[in-house]
Amino acid sequence: MFEQLGLIGCGLMGGSFALALKRAGLVKRVVGYSKSPSTTARALQMGVIDVEAPSALLAVSGADLVLLAVPVAATEATLKAIRHLVSTDMLIMDVGSSKRDVVDAARRVLKQDVGVFVPCHPITGREVSGVENADAALYAGKQVIITPIERTLTAKLEQATALWRALGCEVVNMSPESHDAAYAAVSHLPHLVAFALMNSIVAQPEGREYLSLAGPGFRDFSRIAASDPQMWRDVLIANREELARQTGLFQQALDDLQRLIANGQADDLERLINRASHARANWRVSPGAR
Repeated sequence: MFEQLGLIGCGLMGGSFALALKRAGLVKRVVGYSKSPSTTARALQMGVIDVEAPSALLAVSGADLVLLAVPVAATEATLKAIRHLVSTDMLIMDVGSSKRDVVDAARRVLKQDVGVFVPCHPITGREVSGVENADAALYAGKQVIITPIERTLTAKLEQATALWRALGCEVVNMSPESHDAAYAAVSHLPHLVAFALMNSIVAQPEGREYLSLAGPGFRDFSRIAASDPQMWRDVLIANREELARQTGLFQQALDDLQRLIANGQADDLERLINRASHARANWRVSPGAR
């Protein structure tokens, strides 16, 4: 059990983590800080946190566990804000959707103490944000990617792994580089496509009318376009190199289909559709990734 969680960012991800720890009996006290005082006040009212902190630094004062649940672009500034109280007695984790930028920020700021920081990416979330949507079950049964670096302390890595498993998560270890390459393909690009699709429709004069006619297929495909704008702005920019590579591959695949349609090449078009259909039909989601 942890004595105190210093929670920086009391929104959906951070709030759900605090509630999950409390439900599992893994923490005695949660001290929370958010950039928005109204968010922290709401978190206190909901019982997500036990104490409001006026700053990130004071949120980690006395904490043996710290969670950064902030946009990835805010990681470096947040670490700078708490740097003076970071000690080897702490375990510090994050929940960011990109990892190389987060790791680089930790190296720059924490320097010799970077070993206490264990970068994490829980594969979960919702299209809605805010502490009012926090859910103690958000992480249960989900996959968590941990991306340790060469200086990550073995004891801290083991502690983080045990913590996520105690919350019912499946833990997978990857390098930050492998993580960002993989999630550019299966998460960041799909979000980019969903944003582009919605923008392309609503920009048309008849766009709203078209949307009123859409069915379940469009609903399922476009669901992630409703995701948090600030979070995804930061993730897409942070992982722009890998995302550019995946965008190029996607554009080529789209061009191939478009060319076959324009030329009326029905057999070749059916072949590519069949390949995609077969791949999707035979894909099985990891139980922890649901």
